[in-house]
Amino acid sequence: MERRRVVVTGMGIICPTGNNIAEAWGNAAAGKTGIAPITLFDTTNLENKFGGEVKGFDADGFLGRREARRTDRVTQLALYASQQAMEDSQLQVTGDNKYAIACIVGSGIGGLRSIFESARAFLEKGPKAVSPLLVPMMLPDAPSSKVSMTYDLRGPNFAISTACATGNNCIGEAVEIIRRGQSDMALAGSSEAGLVDIAVASFNNMTAISRRNDDPERASRPFDRDRDGFVVAEGAAVLVLEALEVAEARGATIHAEVLGYGHTSDAYHVTAPREDGEGAAHAIEMALKDAGLDGSQIDYINAHGTSTPLNDRSETLALKKALGEQAYEIPISSTKSVTGHLMGAAGSVEAVFTIKALQDNYIPPTINLDNPDPDCDLNYTPHTGVSHDITYAMSNSFGFGGHNAVLIFGKYSSNGHH
Repeated sequence: MERRRVVVTGMGIICPTGNNIAEAWGNAAAGKTGIAPITLFDTTNLENKFGGEVKGFDADGFLGRREARRTDRVTQLALYASQQAMEDSQLQVTGDNKYAIACIVGSGIGGLRSIFESARAFLEKGPKAVSPLLVPMMLPDAPSSKVSMTYDLRGPNFAISTACATGNNCIGEAVEIIRRGQSDMALAGSSEAGLVDIAVASFNNMTAISRRNDDPERASRPFDRDRDGFVVAEGAAVLVLEALEVAEARGATIHAEVLGYGHTSDAYHVTAPREDGEGAAHAIEMALKDAGLDGSQIDYINAHGTSTPLNDRSETLALKKALGEQAYEIPISSTKSVTGHLMGAAGSVEAVFTIKALQDNYIPPTINLDNPDPDCDLNYTPHTGVSHDITYAMSNSFGFGGHNAVLIFGKYSSNGHH
């Protein structure tokens, strides 16, 4: 039996560079940063005063005050991105197809703000002050279950939580569900609202995040010699995925095809990647094999590129291991230079940017790459984006705990990609 082809028919996003596809991608492509001083909470006692915030999002206006109070921000952002994706796809959920639509929307951390605020209320005011909705608000599957309820999606519904690889795993596993015929369609993506003071404090004490308070716009500098850690960010992105024959039958607009998915584990360290990049290289090789492609056919790579000393070096090694000399030829960029690190939402936001790069034949830049690290000697598209023919593009996500997840997207062509 021939494997089902899976295409992307809808996209939605909310992230530091914008609250819809045109705005978020437009700013990323232009190298306009979304990183700025934090306004969501008081940073007086914190060493880090900046992050990648979602701007101008009115949860009360979007959901109504009562519903907004009953959901954590992680779920609110997921719902906002899902609404855009559903509108973009023009998918109608009916009695005939509702059991054929999966919902795989993950989160690395879940409802952290709700946990933190309830713990504070418990300690300061006692047990009666704790929200009765704390548990459903904090669960990592809250975004996925809420999205499924909102649109009456009755197929498989679960959340994958693989730290910073979450988005890629959710999209990749949703593709597999459609490939094996368990569902015909899926909403797939991820959300993160981890820009919370307690998390910023922990990342700071781990020395994982940048302390460039005097110059936040230049703090996220993947592959630069002077990088000093990532920048905590928040947001969500969701794709509508469909089996090709289903999308064609309903006359859907097809944005791209999902061709390959690879997933490995470093089995090494709770936060650090393998320094030799071996696990990540295997994931890249798996994704290429799954897509039936050779490394030389990849026209663009959206790097994980977190701006931490360890990640950027090991990712560079992984690309060389998996792609050989070809690694030097392929244009690469890290859009985290403008968004910061969305953690669990990074993979799905970067999937959107990778698909937009394919559609526009345009490589977004890695901003702030002033002095390339000699160990990071690939073509990381410094400062300014470039026009470039793109047929196949890869997006890398590597997460705390050693999760490596890689997706490959292609321009859709009706006669297949070989």
